[in-house]
Amino acid sequence: FKQEVIKDFKKGFLPVVTPVLIICALIMPANLSNALLTGATSLLLMFIGRVSLKHIFLVILVAMIPVCLIVSVAILTHDGNAKSDVVKTGKMEEAKSIGRFGTWVKRVQDFMYASDKETPYQVQQAKIAISNGGMLMGLGPGNSRQRNFLPQAYNDFIYSIIIEEYGLLGGAFIIFIYLVFLFRCIRIFRKCPYAFGAFLALGLSFTLVIQAVANMAVNVNLVPVTGVTLPLVSMGGSSFLFTCCAIGLILSVARNVEQMEGKEPAPIPIPTMGNPEPGVMV
Repeated sequence: FKQEVIKDFKKGFLPVVTPVLIICALIMPANLSNALLTGATSLLLMFIGRVSLKHIFLVILVAMIPVCLIVSVAILTHDGNAKSDVVKTGKMEEAKSIGRFGTWVKRVQDFMYASDKETPYQVQQAKIAISNGGMLMGLGPGNSRQRNFLPQAYNDFIYSIIIEEYGLLGGAFIIFIYLVFLFRCIRIFRKCPYAFGAFLALGLSFTLVIQAVANMAVNVNLVPVTGVTLPLVSMGGSSFLFTCCAIGLILSVARNVEQMEGKEPAPIPIPTMGNPEPGVMV
């Protein structure tokens, strides 16, 4: 879109945001974390694409409605006198009967009220693993103790195991690698003369980096448990396949940029019998 068109709500904004909202709405019942990840990446691209800020804030307000609903239900249905997960209020049992909604409410309650009674088992074991790692070298490669007790130790909570084995320096190094990856993708975005390739590389990089930040935040108990994996580190099937495809697309955009800048020569066509090169005798 041209700049004057993208500022228009009907002609520029609605054609962009409508597919995003539909896709997020379809993903949300089965996987809320990926729906939020897709929405956050789309909003960042809209902001960089100079979409009107009032339109972006409107989308944020609409997205905050289900989030506020989940938090409100979590607060209203929390039973401070419950001693275990078996003891639930009638409202909580009713919320759990609505598909994944009860799971979201339970995770928010575990995050908000963990210090009241007991910390969720996964978060507790992740904290123990991080404390075992210490500041510098950790326990050493392959010497993790909490991987035998921590569920999803090789998937969702792999970052806490990395800190346990390699210490705080190892965890900081992982963060540094993702920052370097984001920086390189931003350079590709700035050099690419075509909008599609530029925003494709930037959007995929934002998706991977935001996913990594969310995974690390879960491991250190900054946000509720989401089930988001750590790209290129966590063991997985479809997630790892998507990550490889995303990096392949980014490399394709970078290669085209280098070819246009003259840093990489274009591939030389191989002559055939029916179409020999000029001056070459067959």
